[in-house]
Amino acid sequence: MDSPVLRLVDANLNRASEGLRVLEDIARFVTVDDRLSRDLRAMRHRLAELAQPFGIRLLTARDSVADVGRESGVRAEGERTLLSTVRANAKRVEESLRVLEELGRLPEINVALNPSDAEKLRYAVYDNEKHLSGRVARTLRAGMIRGLYVVIDRQAAGSRSLVKLASDAIDGGAGVIQLRDKEGARGDVYHVALEMNAVCIEKNALFIINDYADITQAVGAAGVHIGQRDLPLPVLRKLLSIDTIVGVSCENAVDVSRAIEEGADYLAVGAIFPTSQKANHVLVGIEFLRSTRECCGSIPLVAIGGIGPSNAKAVVEAGADAVAVIGSVVMQPDPKQAAADMVLAIQRSEEQ
Repeated sequence: MDSPVLRLVDANLNRASEGLRVLEDIARFVTVDDRLSRDLRAMRHRLAELAQPFGIRLLTARDSVADVGRESGVRAEGERTLLSTVRANAKRVEESLRVLEELGRLPEINVALNPSDAEKLRYAVYDNEKHLSGRVARTLRAGMIRGLYVVIDRQAAGSRSLVKLASDAIDGGAGVIQLRDKEGARGDVYHVALEMNAVCIEKNALFIINDYADITQAVGAAGVHIGQRDLPLPVLRKLLSIDTIVGVSCENAVDVSRAIEEGADYLAVGAIFPTSQKANHVLVGIEFLRSTRECCGSIPLVAIGGIGPSNAKAVVEAGADAVAVIGSVVMQPDPKQAAADMVLAIQRSEEQ
């Protein structure tokens, strides 16, 4: 077998294996996605199996010192991000597998490498690139769910401007805004959401829409929040952009387990305390919040229901990453100051 061709096989096997390892580690340590990490590991092992028929001949043919492309001096322009790292390494693997696929059609290589094996692996990488890119993008977005999370509820807001309330809440320190409008016509909700999304982008806050996946997608909101009676999370994934986060309200251990299994990007637990903002609410209490924190790992956890400056400390100590409020901000005479008071209460609780 011609040594230069073997060098080509060796280089592309190495390149593909290195790229897969980068993807596997990102899935394992960044997105903490066990299923995706295992899939990528299995692909890396499958790639190693493709090299086995060549045996020691690949190492014998290797001559990295004489490789004219070893140090090209070419560097990618622009700032590297975690998402671009995923894309770059996925492309690296896909291109290498394409080379191996073409080499496998050569008579001298075909006896050891079936081109269809490289082709199947390449298409599997395409699929995993999409899933991992989505998970990374959502993990980074969900990482912003910290501190004060204000739900702008139309019923609680009364005649006040929902967009102005959102703007005031952000100016007071809220990092996450959710629009919840169960009463308005879809067209009206869309126009409010469009304005609110622009405000959140301008002020660097995360914008979430309650329930309406179609409006979420239409305005480009960062995420959608659903309850147990809304569209199932796996169905929503098919309707939304891969970087759109999905939060799930949970009232019991079964809800939490299902949300985690289905890949919720964050969990909202409540009602923690009695609240007048939701009729027929289920009171879950602090202990359930604490037990949820113990089982949800790195998934952001939001506490909601009857929370104000006087009891924020209890939910923070129980493990909440964010404190969601409606009445404590939206129904106050000065929403900006009310948000600032909540932020201060949360910060003091975190420092103790």
